[in-house]
Amino acid sequence: MREHTSQPDTFISARWDCGQQILSLGQVQNMRVLEAFLLAPREEFCRSPQRAYENAAMPIGYGQTISGPYLVARMTDALNPQPDQRVLEVGTGSGYQSAVLSELSSSVFSIEIVEALARETDQIYRRLWDRFPEYRNIRRKIDDGYYGWPEYAPFDRIIVTCGIDHIPPELLRELTPEGIMVIPVGPPSGQTILRIVKHVAADGSVSLEREDIYHGRNIIIFVPFTSKSGLHTGERGNDR
Repeated sequence: MREHTSQPDTFISARWDCGQQILSLGQVQNMRVLEAFLLAPREEFCRSPQRAYENAAMPIGYGQTISGPYLVARMTDALNPQPDQRVLEVGTGSGYQSAVLSELSSSVFSIEIVEALARETDQIYRRLWDRFPEYRNIRRKIDDGYYGWPEYAPFDRIIVTCGIDHIPPELLRELTPEGIMVIPVGPPSGQTILRIVKHVAADGSVSLEREDIYHGRNIIIFVPFTSKSGLHTGERGNDR
């Protein structure tokens, strides 16, 4: 890593050590995901760069957070995007998750509802474009991610980085057959991170294969999945 990058050695060492911990704890099974983690400069997306590789969520303003590095690695590993697949992220936030995804796929799409945060993140990406040209491939928009991005659908992979009490039906519709969605589902007190595989039978019927990526060992509190008028909940989920 030191030989192939001009990034500060302090962060290179911290990122390497964090990556080794992620690997030793079994947070990733796919070495492509670990490589993507090692390539993405998390410190550029944190508001407190010196704490970038602490295993904790950190505030980024506007009531939002950047998820801890172990969690990002685990969710990305569960998603397992391939180079030729189209990936949608709901909740751009700091931009870090999309940065990791851009090392795994050349077709990344990301939606953020908080306009001021989206514009801050845009400036971060622009500042990094010369060093990380792959970030130019991340298409972004300011909108309510509950309804996906129909102009570019379907997506082979969808990752949601905010908590919600149900699976948004529009996102399921925009997921390809045999596509994978990773999403935190549960009440505001804590969510289970589900890996959902969408199966479509010959008669067109849809079934969902669900797996808790932590197998019941972790409940995590994410920032809420918001709409322009409040929260998306099961009762109001189809009220656009």
